[in-house]
Amino acid sequence: MTIQERITQAFERRFKSQPTFIVRAPGRVNLIGEHTDYNEGFVLPMAINRAIYLALRPREDRYVFVESMDFGDYVEFSLEEMVRGRHSQWAEYVKGTAWALEESGYALNGWEGVVAGDVPIGAGLSSSAAIEMATARAFSALGNVIWDAAELARLGQKTENQWIGVQSGIMDQMISAGAVAGNALLIDCRWLNVKPAPLPSGISLVILDTATRRELTHSGYNQRRSQCEAAAQHFGVRALRDVTMSQFIAGSAGLDEQVMKRARHVISENARTLQAAAAMRAGDAGEVGRLMNDSHISMRDDFEITRPEIDTMVRIAQTKPGCFGARMTGGGFGGCCVALVDAEQASAFSEAVAAEYTQATGLTPEFYISNAAGGAEIVSNSSVQARS
Repeated sequence: MTIQERITQAFERRFKSQPTFIVRAPGRVNLIGEHTDYNEGFVLPMAINRAIYLALRPREDRYVFVESMDFGDYVEFSLEEMVRGRHSQWAEYVKGTAWALEESGYALNGWEGVVAGDVPIGAGLSSSAAIEMATARAFSALGNVIWDAAELARLGQKTENQWIGVQSGIMDQMISAGAVAGNALLIDCRWLNVKPAPLPSGISLVILDTATRRELTHSGYNQRRSQCEAAAQHFGVRALRDVTMSQFIAGSAGLDEQVMKRARHVISENARTLQAAAAMRAGDAGEVGRLMNDSHISMRDDFEITRPEIDTMVRIAQTKPGCFGARMTGGGFGGCCVALVDAEQASAFSEAVAAEYTQATGLTPEFYISNAAGGAEIVSNSSVQARS
């Protein structure tokens, strides 16, 4: 049974009728460009074929009633009185998105719904941005919000920064909202310009879930953002995006050692991301893989956001036949890695890496061979069907 079928049945059980809309918003994997987004730099993410689905129908008042099948939880709140921290974490993303929309001047109406998905929680595949963009798409379906991927991504980032308390950039929301099927997107995080970058022919993306988890709110994420801001201030620029490697080499004297390492990662990662997008358009999988390998070294040694299990997974993946490159993906401190693999060898690659990783760590990993999915959308609209 598909997730869409499951949430339809759950909606009928809970609310005694069929949903008016079903919306979906995908998770994402970042091919390269880690911790560059909040430094106003460049990222190269891809939406994956795992998503958050939300079945809903409108209400005539300003209450939201929503059940999470994944967490076995049911919450309700009023759009007239949204208070942070009263509900489970998943519900705070729903409520926080509603708050960000209202803060931006949208007049919202209530709805009742059921939410479920298959984006692994805490794996670095951006389940949080997926639920934010699914919520925004739900309000848009009701006619309260004009769907503009870049604007709604900004409001999703506002939810993360001001409601949840994670000082993240805009990449996750931007790719979930505006992904183009069949392509990764090169996103300029200062101007929100996007350029599609197709995967090279005959290549698959294998997502390697290390079976380790992290919580960004309580990790070193916010600390690293502060360190990057300190480095930008040292160089007298708005963001590290504005510093070239030659400027960094010439002007890094006097920087705290940790701050210097954080800046070196961001500056070099921006350059790698632009090079990787160009290599993808040229169909050069070998060059993309080399840049992914270099990115992982930088995250491990300069940004210091990997952990032993992640480094073990990447090392094993890089040695297997058919693998062009592999790296950690996501905010760090646990979660997933991503590998660029010859499509014909992807299944054998996954099995071989899983066996060796389990032997080395005692953990049982999950593997997802993914294509490039499209962005947030309405997948079912019974009001249109009823009128036709």
